Amino acid sequence: MRRRFPLRLLRQGLICSLLAAFPFPAVQAQYTGAPYSNATSFESYLDTVRARAAREGVSQATIGRMLSGLTPNSRVIQLDGGQPSRSTTPPATAPYIATHVDAARIGRGRDRYSRDAGMLPTIERRYGVPGPIMLAIWGHETNYGSYTGDFDLARSLATLAWEGRRRALFEGELIAVLKMVDRGVPPHRLKGSWAGAFGNPQFLPSVYLRLAADGDGDGDADIWSSDADTLASIANYFRDAGWRPGQPWGVRASVSSGFSAGSAAARLAAPSCDRVHARHSRWLTVAEWRRQGVTPLGSIGDDVLASFFQPDGPGTPAYLLTGNYRVILQYNCSNYYALSVGLLADEIAR
Repeated sequence: MRRRFPLRLLRQGLICSLLAAFPFPAVQAQYTGAPYSNATSFESYLDTVRARAAREGVSQATIGRMLSGLTPNSRVIQLDGGQPSRSTTPPATAPYIATHVDAARIGRGRDRYSRDAGMLPTIERRYGVPGPIMLAIWGHETNYGSYTGDFDLARSLATLAWEGRRRALFEGELIAVLKMVDRGVPPHRLKGSWAGAFGNPQFLPSVYLRLAADGDGDGDADIWSSDADTLASIANYFRDAGWRPGQPWGVRASVSSGFSAGSAAARLAAPSCDRVHARHSRWLTVAEWRRQGVTPLGSIGDDVLASFFQPDGPGTPAYLLTGNYRVILQYNCSNYYALSVGLLADEIAR
């Protein structure tokens, strides 16, 4: 979230509550030692950042502008240290979905869908990603831009890198912030979550540098205030992650009384995001699922490969998930997140 720090990353709200329980695979940086203990040592650490930034081509003007006068943010350290511990038994998905696929979020998504109807077909054709999926990500991340975070990104990332627990990740993201400024992004835009995500889609700086897109042709990838750029950037991320045009993310499914989920258990270990993927079945075609007693309740081709997922157990909603569901997991490696994004997109499209 490919070690190319995708969007399955630290985010205001969602990540504050789920980071430790549902970690994203791109963020696997190891703890590299205890943090420095005072402001002088923080400044000493910044000297190493300055040297690295210069080696990577960041201008001295930007290095001075962005790093001079920085101090550690104790609130960021408090928030990072307050992440919940992993749960061995995942809680039910139904309460999470109820709060994230609610009437207000659906309504605002439909309003946006109508408002952006003129631009969405062009973005859909360019990237092969459906408009409702783009909007569901935007709605899930920042409630369509209503909250994007007000932490100074350079200060937050410098604090997290200095703290040391995930230094490899956060130092790289701090360098990416400096590169954004060198590229012309005004520093006043560089506000976001305590963990470094920003803008309407809550990109990390390295993701912005790699995948932010200019959707309206004005020469600026403005994921802060442009609907076209926000949607094109999300779509570009999904295309890069392997979205398959013409396939749904998944469909609800009915399950016959004789079906045994255990007989379809996954046989291979996932190379990343293993705890999330371990809850899915092995891959079968939809036609094969029908023969097993699992009937799709939505439009999906019989030759499409899908995995079976019934997160809350027998007698609760069940799904057949395609490879596009795995793409949503690239944005945030959490079944709660990916399932609610898919369901929100379906509601927006109705």
